[in-house]
Amino acid sequence: MAVKLTKNEQKKQKDALKQFQRYLPTLQLKQQQLQAVIRECEAEIRRLKAEQAKARGALSSWIAVYGENALFPEERSISHLVVVDRIEKERGNIAGVSVPVFKELVFRKIEYDLDVYPLWVDKAIFALRDIAKYDALVKTEEEKIALLSHELRVTTQRVNLFEKVKIPEAKENIRVIGIYLQDQQTAAVVRGKISKKKLVRAG
Repeated sequence: MAVKLTKNEQKKQKDALKQFQRYLPTLQLKQQQLQAVIRECEAEIRRLKAEQAKARGALSSWIAVYGENALFPEERSISHLVVVDRIEKERGNIAGVSVPVFKELVFRKIEYDLDVYPLWVDKAIFALRDIAKYDALVKTEEEKIALLSHELRVTTQRVNLFEKVKIPEAKENIRVIGIYLQDQQTAAVVRGKISKKKLVRAG
């Protein structure tokens, strides 16, 4: 982009450069913060999935025994007694980004006949609800990562724009204007000396 070779434009470019240099560290800090939080979320997902696998493992032996009993048809599977109604979330703020924060997993109230199900059905339902809660927690963390990743892409683009385009461009414009103004000043001095000599000769 062509710039005007004037003192006013030089001042404008210097002010712009100061603004870019002042704003860049804030953007870089935000970029680092977002990267760190995304890594934390990814680690949390790994932890939740590991805990969920452990909980599933503890429950699988019960479910296997119950499932192998031919007296209980598929429609009476204990898993049918655990149905998620909704995930309740709040909103949090990370580096200026509105993100979901898990609050509660609400289940549908399902009545069941204790004469039909084994004695440990209540314990199994609590265990299945815990397993379902891990899914909700993981989903919330994944939503958070998606939002933070989008913001990170935008922030990284701005950092690159400032570092690789705006700051070098402003510096180059200041340099070009400076050379031009210096040349103009030198030319003015030379013209002044020539005029003075002509005046002396004329006198």
